[in-house]
Amino acid sequence: MIISGGTDGMGRATALERLARGDRVTVIGSSEAKGRALLDHVANPNLRFLRADLSSIAEVERVVADIAERHDAIDALALFANRISPKRRETVDGLEFTFALYYLSRYLLGSRLRPLLNAAPAPVVINVAGVGNTAGRIFWEDPQLTRRYGPVRAQLQAGRANDLLGVAFANQAESKARYVLYHPGFTRSGADNHQNPLVRGAIKLLATLSARPVADAVRPIVAWIDHPPIDPLSAIDRGRTVDKSLKTLNPDDATRLVAYTEDQLRSLRDLRTPEAPQAG
Repeated sequence: MIISGGTDGMGRATALERLARGDRVTVIGSSEAKGRALLDHVANPNLRFLRADLSSIAEVERVVADIAERHDAIDALALFANRISPKRRETVDGLEFTFALYYLSRYLLGSRLRPLLNAAPAPVVINVAGVGNTAGRIFWEDPQLTRRYGPVRAQLQAGRANDLLGVAFANQAESKARYVLYHPGFTRSGADNHQNPLVRGAIKLLATLSARPVADAVRPIVAWIDHPPIDPLSAIDRGRTVDKSLKTLNPDDATRLVAYTEDQLRSLRDLRTPEAPQAG
């Protein structure tokens, strides 16, 4: 299985659970130190760490090429990678960071690895975000948040984009993999990653008082990998099935987001491709 954002929190816990069951696991993360620490902690030949900045399109493509070279099939793809950015910043591709890491990397990994998922007997994609939450929306007039950026605003938009990503993936006829949108709720995971020490302290306090243990939050994920749901798309919010007629799972909006995403990718490819010299 492949895990993006697998050196911390729920991603790390999922990797450890699947390794204990004998799976071959590839963990993708941005920190070489955390990746090395995980490898040293486990000392399991079935674990592989790939360092990559998944906010970069080129880095995602490199990861996909690496995986395709080593695997004929993928049973499970678990998507966790996310990081809060207090201030607006752009990636090397000129995209808003949260949009690129939290949403676009997941879009690319799912679409590019689809052939390997289709080659598995019962493949599943698990996208860990905030399905069931109706706060936030896609700012169609300014998806890159160039005019009004806020970290919560960016996170909520990317969360709603991931809802629509699941809808779009499941509606494609060529997708054999079952797709699970999963909102685990507040977990004791990732508190050390926030850049602001006051926010880190507040998150840790809340985690101590009310958060779910990571082991509880990943238990359904581990089970879905062994027994993927029957439906092409499942949406689970803290153990409850989400009504797929919810406005945040609108198929028309999912189609619109795919069109926007592919247009952005085409524009970026055109910028990277030099024009052919004119004859004469």
